[in-house]
Amino acid sequence: MNLDLSGKNALVCGSSKGIGKATAIELAKLGANVTLVARSANIMAELIEQLERKPGQVHDFLAADFSNRGDLKRKITGLTTIKTIHILINNTGGPPAAPIADSTEEAFLDAFQNHLICNQLLTQQVISGMKQAGYGRIINIVSTSVKQPLEGLGVSNTVRAAVAGWSKTWSNELAPFGITMNNVLPGATDTERLRDLISNKAVKLGVPESEIAQHMQAEIPLGRFADASEIASVIAFLATPAAAYLTGVSIPVDGGRIKGL
Repeated sequence: MNLDLSGKNALVCGSSKGIGKATAIELAKLGANVTLVARSANIMAELIEQLERKPGQVHDFLAADFSNRGDLKRKITGLTTIKTIHILINNTGGPPAAPIADSTEEAFLDAFQNHLICNQLLTQQVISGMKQAGYGRIINIVSTSVKQPLEGLGVSNTVRAAVAGWSKTWSNELAPFGITMNNVLPGATDTERLRDLISNKAVKLGVPESEIAQHMQAEIPLGRFADASEIASVIAFLATPAAAYLTGVSIPVDGGRIKGL
């Protein structure tokens, strides 16, 4: 099985923490040159020092805010003029939790921009280089809500489904060039976002956070939350030559929580 990413350049969004950070670490282990993308330059500068480096392997970072599309486009355009991006990991933090009835127009518009529009912008900037290189992997970190909407996440459920439709459309257009696009759907993963969701729900219901966490874990057949590295392993596999015939799919990594087939 060919899992070697030596000589491949990977752009990993939202890579200062959580699943994005874990993905950057796994891609570096497989030999990729990793460019981190997030808002905090200080955090990324520290993370770069933690990434595995083999001879000839180089890592860097790009400080960018997805809420500023103009700045993001300028920086990504500049990056792609000096290097080919072979692997794009589209990833950004989820929208605030709220029932759909309580969600504002601004919440929908912000989420649509940060998730779908920025994904579109980044994809358009990298596909030319992928076509010329004859190698391309685009992996979108989405959510299990693509297959089963989650309670209290009205905006996220809506926008994530839009991203899945967007991705399937792209995968069909890119397939003739040997470029794949797939979605990874993380279940409940031990990240800062999950801890925030648990904390907010505990406050709302007036119960201990441990009670909320235990209830959530009881709904997962494997009986626990995922570690970010377990999600990252699936993402990293999809980036490799071994996954060349896998495109246009949404893969849940959720410990069996989704009830449908």
